[in-house]
Amino acid sequence: MSCRRTPVVWAVPVLWTLALGLWGLTRQGSVWRDEAATWQVAERSPGEIWRMLANVDVVHGCYYLLMHVVFEWFGAGVVSLRMPSVLAGAVAAGCVAVVGSRLGGVWVGLVAGTAFGLLPAVQFQLQEGRAYALVAAGAAVATLLLVNALQGEGRRWLWAAYGGVVLFAGLLNWLSLMLLAAHAVTLLWCGAGRRVWARWAVASGAAVAGVLPLVLFSRGQAEQVSWIPPLSWQMLIGPTVLVAIGCAGALVDRPRVGRLSVTAVGLPLLVVPQAGLVLVSLVKPLYMDRYVLYSMLGLTLLIGSSLGAAIRTFPKARGWVLAGVLGLATVALLPYSLAKRAPESRVDDVLAVASDVRRLKGDGDAVVFVPAARRDAWLVSPDAFAGLRDVALVEGPRESGTLKGIEAEPGRIRDVLLGERRVLLVTDAKDIARPARAARDRAKAEVLGRYFRVVADEQVRGRRVTVYERLPVGVSVPGGPSGR
Repeated sequence: MSCRRTPVVWAVPVLWTLALGLWGLTRQGSVWRDEAATWQVAERSPGEIWRMLANVDVVHGCYYLLMHVVFEWFGAGVVSLRMPSVLAGAVAAGCVAVVGSRLGGVWVGLVAGTAFGLLPAVQFQLQEGRAYALVAAGAAVATLLLVNALQGEGRRWLWAAYGGVVLFAGLLNWLSLMLLAAHAVTLLWCGAGRRVWARWAVASGAAVAGVLPLVLFSRGQAEQVSWIPPLSWQMLIGPTVLVAIGCAGALVDRPRVGRLSVTAVGLPLLVVPQAGLVLVSLVKPLYMDRYVLYSMLGLTLLIGSSLGAAIRTFPKARGWVLAGVLGLATVALLPYSLAKRAPESRVDDVLAVASDVRRLKGDGDAVVFVPAARRDAWLVSPDAFAGLRDVALVEGPRESGTLKGIEAEPGRIRDVLLGERRVLLVTDAKDIARPARAARDRAKAEVLGRYFRVVADEQVRGRRVTVYERLPVGVSVPGGPSGR
């Protein structure tokens, strides 16, 4: 394949990844709790977002501001919520393809770029209204800039662009700064000269300095990730398998110290973020594979190296062989691909439960949420809750600078509920619900279970709506069920 046709190296993976991202993008109009957080914050003004970040979710602040602009331009909706991730995934695939082609040849680039969009972890994040695909795109662009610089194109603007891209990725998720450690290993592997090290250090230092305030401030909000379980050996199975696959691909590349190669770039990019997150998680539980989604860039480069070498052995049918391999991989992953594009693929669906509320509510009804975070259904679909009174709420999320608002004290909640005739409880479905721990939530459950009777109870995609009617005054159910 001649140099004149090299645009195909990035064009095919970009179009392929776009197609995978657009396929079933709306998931039948479903939105789950993490995406609901993005949705409801993006609809706030920049001032309201800034105020909220002082209290919660500062690590996602850059992404929320970006999504605010997207919603301002294109309107709030499922497509606009997820399209940035689709586009970011396509950018990452294109960059991987170019890096692979420069280091290993056209066929390595084509395989690496097309494989990226097929990886299960990538397919999942391609259709998520969260920042992880954008972080992967930033890491891919930064890696391409680094390769350009190491191949003798070390103009100052390349290093400035490198620092800027790393800074942007770090502001989206500061764990992406482990990319710098991976790139440092690449520089060591290749025996980079002092000038390269100096320019890389300046660009990297500027990026770290820009992200450091976010890192320090976010430590005060560490309670937000307290739900992440401690690291266990079972959690290490997946990363170990990925690293083993990557090492197999590295052997095919026949890496040599002192040479810029697919392995010199891909193996550190795969191993260092995974190992770094494991080490961090030994101190503070943080291991979630999506936090290092960008390490999949390294895996696909190594896959491209091994499969690209195999394809080159068929000089007269390379295109057909690539198409066959891609087709087989697509068919093999089809059950997963279909499952992750179904509404049931996520833990819940805030839009589905909002539809149930719209159907079950009546004039003068009250509504409560257990836990308070389930108020996200109201925040994303306010029309569905129109006419209902959120009787536990004393200050809304926007006004209080929080994600879920501020509720009254348990005693006040109890008194208010006792004066209601009908109450809708929005909570988690039975199979995923946890016992009420907060005093406010226990007060809601106790009053509803003791002084009300259930007249309707429906569950849909991880959420539950229960309609309660007040028992006659003086009648109660001692030790009655809480409805959970």
